[in-house]
Amino acid sequence: MSSETPKKPVLKAVPGQPRPSREAAMEAVRTLIAWAGDNPDREGLKDTPKRVVNAYQEWFAGYDQDPVEILSRTFEDVSGYDDMVILREIDVESHCEHHIAPFLGKAYVAYLPTEKVVGISKLVKVVEVFAKRLQTQETMTAQIANAIDDALKPRGTAIMIDAVHECMSTRGVHHADVSTITTQFTGEFKTNPALQERFIRLIGRGS
Repeated sequence: MSSETPKKPVLKAVPGQPRPSREAAMEAVRTLIAWAGDNPDREGLKDTPKRVVNAYQEWFAGYDQDPVEILSRTFEDVSGYDDMVILREIDVESHCEHHIAPFLGKAYVAYLPTEKVVGISKLVKVVEVFAKRLQTQETMTAQIANAIDDALKPRGTAIMIDAVHECMSTRGVHHADVSTITTQFTGEFKTNPALQERFIRLIGRGS
């Protein structure tokens, strides 16, 4: 019997959920500006609602993208290559779902191919898709691993994310130099500690 924890499904945006209009979103920003104690009609803030809505479209573009579709174009001519494929230091720019505050860091992604590989830019894109949603770092780490497993059916996947959360550095406990590290291992990475150690060493995080 497998000892692996059942995977959560890869989620897209809530299907069929209507979005408020752009005008309603801009009005919500005006309300927050007023609630903060300022005048949304003063010169410096008149265009802020429009700018915030435009920023949200960019920050949360991942809700409109399907990570499995991104990984669907694969290549089978790998001449027998069956060792790790590793991408190091992928930029992570996401937002905490609890405070909508940014968390910024790096992602490290590896998988052990079976009969097919995917273009390395697609792996970067998958990280970006999940980062451009309201997230917890733990959930995002698992989602990236699950998407790669679902699309590529590798022998194993390894993910590490190291990020600083501004919800902790600019509010609350105000500790600016604390980073959070999360990992997710599946398949052979999960069952073989030597592979985990090699992954950590190759990404430059080992002793």
